[in-house]
Amino acid sequence: MILVTGGAGFIGGNFVLDWLAGTDEPVINVDKLTYAGNLDTLASLKDDARHIFVRADIGDKAVIGELLAKYQPRAVINFAAESHVDRSISGPGEFIQTNVVGTFNLLESVRGYWADLATEAKAAFRFLHVSTDEVYGSLASDDPAFTETKTYEPNSPYSASKAASDHLVRAWHHTYGLPVLTTNCSNNYGPYHFPEKLIPLVILNALAGKALPIYGDGQQIRDWLYVKDHCSAIRRVLEAGVVGETYNVGGWNEKPNLDVVHTICQILDKRQPRRDGKAYAEQITYVTDRPGHDKRYAIDASKLERELGWKPAETFETGIAKTVDWYLERQDWVQNVTSGAYQNWIEQQYA
Repeated sequence: MILVTGGAGFIGGNFVLDWLAGTDEPVINVDKLTYAGNLDTLASLKDDARHIFVRADIGDKAVIGELLAKYQPRAVINFAAESHVDRSISGPGEFIQTNVVGTFNLLESVRGYWADLATEAKAAFRFLHVSTDEVYGSLASDDPAFTETKTYEPNSPYSASKAASDHLVRAWHHTYGLPVLTTNCSNNYGPYHFPEKLIPLVILNALAGKALPIYGDGQQIRDWLYVKDHCSAIRRVLEAGVVGETYNVGGWNEKPNLDVVHTICQILDKRQPRRDGKAYAEQITYVTDRPGHDKRYAIDASKLERELGWKPAETFETGIAKTVDWYLERQDWVQNVTSGAYQNWIEQQYA
């Protein structure tokens, strides 16, 4: 049995679905169900006895301690995090509370549980912390991609809070011996992505006839990772990763944001053309850039391939086509997730 935190979010939800599609090992799924946590993502598991959902905060040491004692998981995988840069700029406090204080409390709960395990179970236990490439800062166009030894240089409240959580995880390993693993991933995309992030926002705004907002000149470069590839990487790290090590997870797909938007528009032009016959790209609108917007992220995932034999199965072209198709086919999920509160946020952010 494993315990997953943040398992109703985008990456965590995909991980839980993929895990239970490939094994009968049960999952205790702990999620606070904030705005981005969505049980509709897990609807197919409603009557599945292998999936035990608990609504709780990772910072609640009493609840987490009770769950660990009751279910005795062999691993904890921590997806729980506030993750949207724009929200961290307008309200950084929640990011510090969840990503820093929450991770600290979770580590303390897990450390107490792990310390009391029998020798064999203690040796086999793992705490896998899922983090981001944004902790490394920004790259110039000719800089080499981020490796695991890159100095941390976070530039937003979000990335600073994730960097702090990474440091806590590292310290709990070196000070207390907690058997940890850390992954730092590039930009994820795919099914069940909350529609305030670039790719789902563009798909849904295009279909609704709304503006497709592009920050600045749209030349910010990101490495794009299909979420199911990320899930397979995490499974591999959990299975064979070396305790105390960090593994970068990337898709080898560096793309400027504007190119990503144009690609989505071209797919939609073929899949679901506008009624007026015009191209979806005509809806592109440039908006004021976000403060401190990092210019480029790029992940060097060669360590993960070299040491653990993992590489992504999807190219950007295959992954983005699957993503657009999923959103076209799952309008029920979209309608349920786009609440009034979400709409107010979008109107405020992109006014």
